[in-house]
Amino acid sequence: MTENKALEKALQDYQQEALETLRAWVRLPSVKAEGAGNAPFGQDTRKMLDRALEDCRRLGFDVEDIDGYAGQADMGEGDPYDALGILGHLDVVPVGDNWEHDPFGAELIDGRVYGRGTSDDKGPVVAALYAMAAVKKAGIPLKRRVRLIMGCDEETGMDDMAYYQTHAVMPRMGFSPDAEYPVINIEKGGCHVILRGAMNGEGMRLKRFRVGERINVIPGIAQAEVYGGQTERDRAVRAAEALGFPLEAVLTDEGTVRLSTVGKPGHAAMGEEARNAIGQMLLILRDAGMGGAIASLADTVGMTYYGEKLGISMEDGVSGKLTCALDIIDGDEKQVTAQLDIRYPVLMNEEAMMRVMNDTLNGRLTAELAGSHTPHFVSENSTLVQELLAAYEDVTGCRGKALAIGGGTYARTMEEGVAFGALFPGEEELAHQANEYITVEDLYRNMRIFAYAIVRMAGK
Repeated sequence: MTENKALEKALQDYQQEALETLRAWVRLPSVKAEGAGNAPFGQDTRKMLDRALEDCRRLGFDVEDIDGYAGQADMGEGDPYDALGILGHLDVVPVGDNWEHDPFGAELIDGRVYGRGTSDDKGPVVAALYAMAAVKKAGIPLKRRVRLIMGCDEETGMDDMAYYQTHAVMPRMGFSPDAEYPVINIEKGGCHVILRGAMNGEGMRLKRFRVGERINVIPGIAQAEVYGGQTERDRAVRAAEALGFPLEAVLTDEGTVRLSTVGKPGHAAMGEEARNAIGQMLLILRDAGMGGAIASLADTVGMTYYGEKLGISMEDGVSGKLTCALDIIDGDEKQVTAQLDIRYPVLMNEEAMMRVMNDTLNGRLTAELAGSHTPHFVSENSTLVQELLAAYEDVTGCRGKALAIGGGTYARTMEEGVAFGALFPGEEELAHQANEYITVEDLYRNMRIFAYAIVRMAGK
């Protein structure tokens, strides 16, 4: 790679400012809440968007607020449709359990910035913003506009981008720094499935089992309450010991037993890297003698992550395995409802999948499709993919290739969009997990990669 000395100097000059900007953004808890007026996703997310737009404006970009749904920052001239789009999000998932650091403290410890959103996706958005600033400061002439779009509802359905597409101009092509390197050119299809079933009153009786906040987050702690006393407590403890799961079982004054088990939280698209606490509790309750829908869910989902016991496990040579995560459950002594996040390969037929699932359940539970999105694909031979791979290789010295993932990013909202970064190969995936962090080194590496990508795609 032939280094651009002016660009390298600008990137160096912005390093400390970018770090402090990231820490300021992380201190704003932009979790979705009830919306109103120009804050459609709640006041905390509105404050985050205001801060981001202020920083973009300070760096000299043309800024526009898209009614609180998203914000954009432009540099260069030309038709916005032909711009290079860079799409990231400012909203974050709820904190969850098992944190050892203040999730909104932005603590800087041993070269790491800890906090919710550091890697998903505030850190990468900050890196993209300062990459643009460095290109601008270096005086590199552009042949097309570059547009940074910052959304506020990526984690809960992307209503922000649906609104953006009808109220602003979405670039035809670009990338979202919201996954991993080298380049993600295939995103699996995804669907939200609701399982329902009745409790039959047999064996141990359930009082309450409500766990989970978001359909794309695997919970790390699950709590349930059952009727009974010492006998039921002992059954649960023995079941947990036999399964090898941690369990805290406490007798209450109300004549119930409160049960709690700890797993490992994670992203629904990467269930094998987590340990689903809901699944642990289902198996404990079943083995302690509970029947009905709880036993059925334990039998057909339990601690599996690929839909194998639902009859829908599959893999293709293009996009890999189907993944299936049980992220939310709500049950009492009468009925249980469970919500699945399924990411399926490009060659899967959604209608056939639902038919097979209901056939497998055979009336023990019912499966209902509650929402879905189709797979997204961009040719690995496209100019976009090849130039992004070249930028990655230039900066890292590592050979790049196109990959497929189960996660869904803003890339799918563009005609020719891919995910590009910001997790490097071999690094720990911390999206949606406790103690999420980004290293200062990676923040700066991302800035450099994005800057050279901008020069390749938009420089004259």
